[in-house]
Amino acid sequence: MMRFNSPLEAFLHWESETPNRIFIKQPVNGKLITFTFKEAKDEVCKIASKLKSYNLPKRSHVAILSKNCAHWLLSDLAIMMADCVSIPIYPTLNKSSINQILEHSESKAIIIGKLDDFKSQKSGIPDIHKISVGLFGESEGDLWEDIVKTEKSLKILPEINPDQLHTIIYTSGTTGLPKGVMHSVGNIMESIRVIKSIIKMSPKPRLFSYLPLAHVAERVGIGTHGIVIGAEFSFPESLETFASDLEKCQPHLFLAVPRIWVKFQEKILENLPQKKLNILLKTPIINRLIKHKLKQKLGLKDASFIVSGAAPLSASLIHWFKKIDVEIFQVYGMTEDCIISHATRPKVNKIGSVGKALETVQIKFSPEGEILIKNNCLMKGYYKAPEITASVFDEAGYFKTGDKGEYDHDGYLTITGRAKDEFKTDKGKYISPSHIEMLLTKNTDIEQICVVGTGIPQPIALITLSELGRAKSKDVLSNKLVATVNAVNLSLEKHEKVEKVVVMKEDWTVDNNLVTPSLKVKRSSIEKIHQPFYKEWFAMDDKVIFE
Repeated sequence: MMRFNSPLEAFLHWESETPNRIFIKQPVNGKLITFTFKEAKDEVCKIASKLKSYNLPKRSHVAILSKNCAHWLLSDLAIMMADCVSIPIYPTLNKSSINQILEHSESKAIIIGKLDDFKSQKSGIPDIHKISVGLFGESEGDLWEDIVKTEKSLKILPEINPDQLHTIIYTSGTTGLPKGVMHSVGNIMESIRVIKSIIKMSPKPRLFSYLPLAHVAERVGIGTHGIVIGAEFSFPESLETFASDLEKCQPHLFLAVPRIWVKFQEKILENLPQKKLNILLKTPIINRLIKHKLKQKLGLKDASFIVSGAAPLSASLIHWFKKIDVEIFQVYGMTEDCIISHATRPKVNKIGSVGKALETVQIKFSPEGEILIKNNCLMKGYYKAPEITASVFDEAGYFKTGDKGEYDHDGYLTITGRAKDEFKTDKGKYISPSHIEMLLTKNTDIEQICVVGTGIPQPIALITLSELGRAKSKDVLSNKLVATVNAVNLSLEKHEKVEKVVVMKEDWTVDNNLVTPSLKVKRSSIEKIHQPFYKEWFAMDDKVIFE
């Protein structure tokens, strides 16, 4: 197995060995633009040369503000080639959040790529060097296409030290302001080494990149991993074309978050109601055909490894997909541990758990049950925050994850909740909401859920509706939600039993700051808005309340 010292070294290897092989496929306005490894290197060398021409201080920080696209990967490589440090920024952030990251990271330049609403974000960028990609309609600062036409290629490549800072990844901020997680080149490459040891790919792998590359899982597990193994990348052109773009790509590795799996299930059931699906799956010949057709339509017929991460996925949903021959493996990792922690894998996929510790991982638990982890690619710390960094490591160098969990007799880890998510009812009982939320998500009418209960006798569930839920009348929906709550309550302790369901009138989105860019519910933001109403809702007679 080939071993590289940096992502840049890997890219240059594939360019040298297979210059005319397709590296990236980029859809634009219904047409496909392709980059061979040679064409990609030519652009990367010229953008790196332009960055060098700015005469920035040594090892300067250069930001990338873009949705996933060809130019995100090319920018990342160009920043490495210019011997700079990359600062990825979520493309959905507003101007003040963008400004906060750029100022905090002391970025000296920014590459602006594919965005939905740059006009509203533009004023968040301070007076630094800018490179914009004209292909996506942006024209701030120097134009990427002009640089590629006129700039000479960078000839002298940097010597990359494994200990040098590679990137600062800002956490998506479920609690407070984002923190800048520092990872070295060695950290990233160690993470890739472990990923390669558990995910066996075909000789010419195809990857589909759509989760934000500013997030560690997509950046390392798809982006950098793909560069190291010489993969061919495809991207969705838009939300509207996502399904057809994924179907065309048929990637060999697919990574999703729980919200995506819920959406996939929802779309299948819209066209093929559960009762009909059950009948088809029980019919021998049709069974095979329907599974093949569904996997083809999902874009997963060639996927040898299908992964869910970022948040827990309900066991019921994993079982549901397994019935249509889509086996989902849960993985557990964080920005701070460079996503190397636990994973379920073929033949050891214990549904409901996040698997066994990976080969280089050491785990222990605090007296309160918090998971503490140590591996060979732990972060170098939070940027400009030595006190916070010191507070998240114990005296033996283990990172405090903030998650609670427990091992079973076979060594499989189950996450039981976030320590910070625990709340106390007015009965004085502490409740960890995560496992209650997981049980309630069996109801396909529910899109998002947040179980709360501070200051009231019993928990209540705040939910948003899926498309399936919205299609039902209030009476039918209420009856189904009550039935779900009654069934779930049978398995809960007395103090955990859910008293009410409150249906939100608005979805929780990135735009209204109620979910993170990686689609995790921002509990603190939701509580801030709704906590004043808990007692009022609790006092109502109805079991299901429509906000």
